Amino acid sequence: MTTASPSPSLLLVLLEVSRSGKFTTAGETLGLNHTTVARKIAALEKALGGRVLARAAGGWELTPLGERAVGVAGQVAQAVARLGPGASDPVTGTVRMTATDGFSAYIASPAVAGLRAQHPDLTVELVTVTRRAMQQRSGVDIEVVVGEPQVHRAQAVRLGEYTLGMYASRDYLSRHGTPTTPEELARHGLVYFVDSMLQVDDLDAPRRLAPEMRDGLTSTNVFVHVEATRAGAGVGFLPCFMADRHPDLVRLLPGRFREQLPYWMVLRPDSLRQPAVAAVAEALRAETEKARPMLLGRASEGGG
Repeated sequence: MTTASPSPSLLLVLLEVSRSGKFTTAGETLGLNHTTVARKIAALEKALGGRVLARAAGGWELTPLGERAVGVAGQVAQAVARLGPGASDPVTGTVRMTATDGFSAYIASPAVAGLRAQHPDLTVELVTVTRRAMQQRSGVDIEVVVGEPQVHRAQAVRLGEYTLGMYASRDYLSRHGTPTTPEELARHGLVYFVDSMLQVDDLDAPRRLAPEMRDGLTSTNVFVHVEATRAGAGVGFLPCFMADRHPDLVRLLPGRFREQLPYWMVLRPDSLRQPAVAAVAEALRAETEKARPMLLGRASEGGG
């Protein structure tokens, strides 16, 4: 099949669709209606002689041809950006990422704040979610997940580790007693994730380490775990970097109940070619390394 060289404007439309995964969202950014976006994508596919997008859950996913085209589109966008105001700073535009609640609050937020101080035209959209890495990641440039991801057509980078432990509030312990053995701990209610809704296998540690513990209060949000534990709802299996900042929480049996889990960052290859995405990824890596002592936690003994 004879193909023509694609118009740079068509490549830029594909670049925007790859970022959002949706014609409507890309159209809003470009000032076009979704029908026009669809027509331009069809024209690009005709010029390239193949499909650049495929249907995926919740939107559109790049095909291998589309990934190659977006790589070129990114270079076109960078060249265009060098002609406009603020051309000396390539770290501009919107980066879309997902991460767990705790990582978002204590690692991603300061990392992005520091980056935006240097690059004020950068925007980061951060969606908090606890799940395994997606196989179709339309509309997401960076994912931060717990546990090693099994992905294809993506780059996975190990960021670091964090520690979880059993905690209870001082007031709770004064009323119910401080457990000094696993058998005594098993008599207390567990504050943790809703087991039936947990999507990350690596986070099943309390059911493995303390299978006799009954659920006390469960939630899909780790901040609820912390606050429920502080309120005396039971014994919480909490990230140490979140629990250790509260002096009213006491870590219990740290030698017996301790789980260390890795954070991984997953990126689409076409996203990583964008200076803004690369800058955010590096900022996340640097902030995780800086926070390493906090993430690993204090090995405080229970009852103190």
